[in-house]
Amino acid sequence: MSLPIIIILTIAGYFGLLMAVSAVASRGSDNSTFFTGNRRVPWFVVAFAMIGAPISGVTFISVPGMVADKGYSYLQMVLGFIVGYVLIAFVLVPLFYRKNMLSIYGYLEERFGSDSYRTGAWFFFVSKMLGAAVRFFVVCSVLQLLVFGPLGVPFIFNVIVTIALIWLYTVQGGVKTLIWTDTLKSFCLIGSIVLCIFFIASDLGFDFKGMVKAIADHESSRMFFFDNPKESTYFWKQFIAGVFMAIATTGLDQDMMQRNLACKDAAQSRKNMIVSGVTQFFVIALFLLLGTLLLLYLNHHSIALPEKSDDIFGMVATSDAMPVWVGILFVLGLIAAAYSAAGSALTSLTTSFTVDILGAHRQNDQNKLTRTRRNVHIGMSVIMGAVIVVFYYMSNQDAISAVYTLASYTYGPILGLFVFGMFSKRLVRDRLVPAVCIAAPVLSWGTQWALVQLWGYHTGFELLLINACYTMLGLWISAPRTVKAVA
Repeated sequence: MSLPIIIILTIAGYFGLLMAVSAVASRGSDNSTFFTGNRRVPWFVVAFAMIGAPISGVTFISVPGMVADKGYSYLQMVLGFIVGYVLIAFVLVPLFYRKNMLSIYGYLEERFGSDSYRTGAWFFFVSKMLGAAVRFFVVCSVLQLLVFGPLGVPFIFNVIVTIALIWLYTVQGGVKTLIWTDTLKSFCLIGSIVLCIFFIASDLGFDFKGMVKAIADHESSRMFFFDNPKESTYFWKQFIAGVFMAIATTGLDQDMMQRNLACKDAAQSRKNMIVSGVTQFFVIALFLLLGTLLLLYLNHHSIALPEKSDDIFGMVATSDAMPVWVGILFVLGLIAAAYSAAGSALTSLTTSFTVDILGAHRQNDQNKLTRTRRNVHIGMSVIMGAVIVVFYYMSNQDAISAVYTLASYTYGPILGLFVFGMFSKRLVRDRLVPAVCIAAPVLSWGTQWALVQLWGYHTGFELLLINACYTMLGLWISAPRTVKAVA
């Protein structure tokens, strides 16, 4: 049986299982189920689901390959994620539960005004749409290479089919469906990575002890980088950026917080945040360990590194020298990560656009709200598909870097708005907030360019902090002298 047919059967089998889980989870669902999961999901279920929730197809493909150039430096950032998750658990979670919000950006309306509220919602919309498109385009590209290309199917049709499948399983149940399908995703991801490690180590003739020694001795397994502050891999740059990246892309992200706010109360959600944050470190470490084994495999078989590091995992997993099971596990883990990440993005985009931008939740007619939500869901699917096609023709860097670079520009104003609102008593001139939030990324880009030109300093993901600081500075300068108690 040919590889494309095996992959199609694997996708069909996983999607069938996905639809079965979705059907059970969405039984008796309504608008409240779609937006909040009725706040009845046990915290430990959300915690396990959240292990896989931040892991997209980009993580699955890009993280093992990035060890070739950056070693295990990514774990420095993941350590920062854990601190960020703790801060989210004790600062943001109680705030959002206390205010009982459908969308977390409703806080900005209460604190500053309607223009600030919509600015935050629009920045989230752009952030999530671009980030989700980058993540999913990587997966579509791999499927094009392995399946659709050999069958003579154009890339656009590939995108249409995969987006349609994702729309189909998320249209009814919303966030409740996502939590249970993320649980399935976490099982599939961890299982596929562990089994891929086993099969590749076996091919290299390693027992467990030999594998550990070979990985530890390999140059790619270096984790801490304290030697050059100008490099993007420098520990403190990565760690501090990780703290604030977690706060911005999880705590201030409607997509991620929809899951966390599905718990019964703030105490339950807090447990979920801390447990999932710590567990995520070990899961990412598995991806990096696999990356070193892939390099050892290429060296052992005298295979040249591919031009793009993102191609390493797929090239080894689907090679003729590997058992067919490794290719199946690769595809299973890839689609599990991709479908869940794209599905959650569609759900959160639908929620934010329906609630924050259209304000449809303010009407009493639930049937009309349902129709609006479903129409928005279709619109989000179409836009995401179009953006994926654009990225397909524009991509030129490893995907995990592209995701976080985009996040640094688009989440910076959101982070700045929330920090200013929570830790300053000043009001803002609401009508000026959109201009401030647009100017901040532009100034950040200029700062990034100037630092390279003048001092040879390469900014990493700390660009997010520069962006947020520009936002807060702009809010401070434009603020009236009147003060207001922090909400």
